[in-house]
Amino acid sequence: MIWIQPPGTATMGHLFLDAYHATHDEYYYRAAQGVAEALIAAQHSSGGWNYFYDFAGPGSTRRWYATIGANAWRMEEFQHYSDNATFDDAGSSEAMQFLLRIYLEKRDPCYRPPFDKAIDFVLRSQYPVGGWPQRWPHDDRWPAYGDDITFNDDVAAENLRFLLMCYASLGETRVKDAIIRGMSVFLVTEMGQPQPGWGLQYTLDLQPDGARSYEPRALVTHTTAANIRALIGFFRLTGDTRYLARIPEAIDWLESVRLPPDPARRGRDFPTFIEIGTNRPIYVHRRGSNVVNGAYYWDYDPSHTLGHYSAFRAIDLDALRRAYREALAMDPAALAAASPLRAPGHAPLPAYFVTDLDAGSDLNAERAAEPATLIATLNREGWWPTPLRATSNPYRGPGSEQVAPGDYRSTHSGDASDTSPYPTDHPVIGISTGTYIANMSRLIRALRDGVGESAH
Repeated sequence: MIWIQPPGTATMGHLFLDAYHATHDEYYYRAAQGVAEALIAAQHSSGGWNYFYDFAGPGSTRRWYATIGANAWRMEEFQHYSDNATFDDAGSSEAMQFLLRIYLEKRDPCYRPPFDKAIDFVLRSQYPVGGWPQRWPHDDRWPAYGDDITFNDDVAAENLRFLLMCYASLGETRVKDAIIRGMSVFLVTEMGQPQPGWGLQYTLDLQPDGARSYEPRALVTHTTAANIRALIGFFRLTGDTRYLARIPEAIDWLESVRLPPDPARRGRDFPTFIEIGTNRPIYVHRRGSNVVNGAYYWDYDPSHTLGHYSAFRAIDLDALRRAYREALAMDPAALAAASPLRAPGHAPLPAYFVTDLDAGSDLNAERAAEPATLIATLNREGWWPTPLRATSNPYRGPGSEQVAPGDYRSTHSGDASDTSPYPTDHPVIGISTGTYIANMSRLIRALRDGVGESAH
């Protein structure tokens, strides 16, 4: 089984290409090719990807969903097998971006068919109004919200990012209309006064909708902030002032729902969910001990909220205001004239995707010590021993209808039948993809910047 959700298989592919650019060593290009082969094997017939791919075949996948997935109380997206692909959590988007990137690296024609299939997936799944569903094609076995126009986890923004890469770097002019419509959906879904914010997802008649049972129908503060940032980006991309027109009222609305500061929230002063019509914060809770006897519900009480889904968010309104003012000071005509949408195929992709390019020069001394430290922490077999702090209960059969003793209101996992991941106090030592990506990124950055060369 390989995992597609970042940080996963495609993230590793990007890392290998980053390493190839820093070292010019074909070893890393061949490693990236291996990732591409795996992703092409995992590509759904629709052209997208699911959360994971099981090389043992569809029967093994269905058994996983019927056992481990079905009993993961909080992991509702894994409780139902569906023969389609998902835009959730940027899995498909990252895989598509990687296929574009490895194709452009050497123009190897073997990557063009799966890449074209991925573009078709994005174009065919887009609604006429411009948004995208969470999953596609439609599957009656999947909860109805999978068909909603989705902003949650940057579905629309990530699809636009991919299409813009295709247009700017490869000259794929067939995606231009989809880009324009995809940006416009941010405008038509902003609610009117007195609540000019956004929800996580929308029905096809543009009404906010609920999703998982702990994501009620509501306006959502962090989604509103993300969409404000996206609109500013669209203006900078096009010079079209429509994208700026309603930003001030959205920022003012966010300010109106900010809670008084509380040190216990550590700067998270914006309730995640705001009730439509009343502007009151709403809070999600759960009762029971597993997927069989448990249930999620919401009320107005901020105590004993979920441990696995934050009830409060940190939003930098001052930064949003600054970004808006900076955009206002720009010349729309100049932006339009310089827009990459006017000159397809003339903007190469960045050389590095995973590696942090924004490390400040004031960190040079600290970064100079990093390579030696990281290399010293490799074990004799060549990997970084890492405490694996996420674990889960093994599948023991369906949960009981009887609620188990204990308080599971704010835990990541329920009783022993719950197969949801949770942080453990007794981690085992193993290989972590996340740690490998982080450490390799630091080494690649140091190599690229020439840090520590005098020590060799």
